Amino acid sequence: MSRRAEQKYRIATAFQRRFNPLLRRLPLQTVLETTGRTSGLPRRTPLGGRRVGDSFWLVSEFGERSQYVRNIQADPRVRVRINGRWHTGTAHLLPDDDPIARLRTLPRFNSTAVRAIGAGLLTVRVDLDGPRP
Repeated sequence: MSRRAEQKYRIATAFQRRFNPLLRRLPLQTVLETTGRTSGLPRRTPLGGRRVGDSFWLVSEFGERSQYVRNIQADPRVRVRINGRWHTGTAHLLPDDDPIARLRTLPRFNSTAVRAIGAGLLTVRVDLDGPRP
């Protein structure tokens, strides 16, 4: 990873450590829940993306370096909270998808932040099973 990419990663993770606990409490914030690859505990990450039919699309700003991507690699079963409702699903990492083109189809505010901060972008698709309590 380049020096600039490493600097972006450090700044972003410091920001996320402070603000993610607050964001994931907001009832309408989209949240991805993975299973911790070491702990086995639920790990919730606020993020941006868009539901299209029975799939939820997002772009990871740091690709395989993101903790939730590493958790998906270990166990692709996830839950996504969309508009306050939880949905179970299976996550798929799509390294052959063009993440920049994908960001153009996702919510503008989040996509702009991901493009500005990210390094090593990776598209993720979650195939949704249905709503869960």
